[in-house]
Amino acid sequence: MSININGEEYTTFNDYINDSTKVNEAEREQIEFETALIGKLIEAREEKGLSQRDLAELSGVKQPAIARIESMRSTPQIDTLFKVLSPLGYTISIVSKDEK
Repeated sequence: MSININGEEYTTFNDYINDSTKVNEAEREQIEFETALIGKLIEAREEKGLSQRDLAELSGVKQPAIARIESMRSTPQIDTLFKVLSPLGYTISIVSKDEK
């Protein structure tokens, strides 16, 4: 199955984001970072057996906000990320690209 975006056929999302005429390198890095971050947040929440509502109670962030973050409909502020990640046993750090 493929999708037509502005007259061009793409089979997967990766086909689209890897098309340098559509998505530049900085945008691609941001998309990949956000996808990895949110994926890890969801994975950690599910591994702890927590619902979004449970995480909301533990973090002090409202459940609808957590739902928007997890569905990537909003980009959370740094303080919100700390609040949500802390009860899951995670934090945020900055590492050199060379360390990746």
